[in-house]
Amino acid sequence: MKIEFKEEQKFTQWWLWLILIGIGVLPIFGIYKQLILGEKFGDKPMSDFGLIIFCVFIFGLIAMFWFMRLKTEIDQNEIRMNFYPFVKKRVNWKEIKNAEIVNYGFVGGWGIRLWTKYGTVYNTKGDKGLAIELQNGKKFLIGTQKETELNKIVENKASWQHRV
Repeated sequence: MKIEFKEEQKFTQWWLWLILIGIGVLPIFGIYKQLILGEKFGDKPMSDFGLIIFCVFIFGLIAMFWFMRLKTEIDQNEIRMNFYPFVKKRVNWKEIKNAEIVNYGFVGGWGIRLWTKYGTVYNTKGDKGLAIELQNGKKFLIGTQKETELNKIVENKASWQHRV
């Protein structure tokens, strides 16, 4: 099937990376001070092993944000969404009761947001998305930075179903 719409998003907010890098400096400094210089790091220092585990955890968190992607692909048959590494969805157009581009506002942050009026929201930035309601009543929303292009695809959905 020919892909009619494709979008890949990631976390590119400068302030987020400033925070993550700032958090990443802390365990590096702690390891340098405690393991290299031999001085205890902090008023209540961790064990060397605890400090290493803390460092691995912090860098794992930073790596998660680095590799996280929200990919959306739409063709005549289905919508595919992959919020790597967490969620993968495939929805056939025939399963969809309603699909529309909405301004969902700020729903408590970015990432995966549960229990909103749009169901589960998958987003990396912005406040526009494709709100989908399935025939079985379940809802979810896929964030987009290509609102106009995606809106054209959704408007043409009915004609696709007649061609298939």
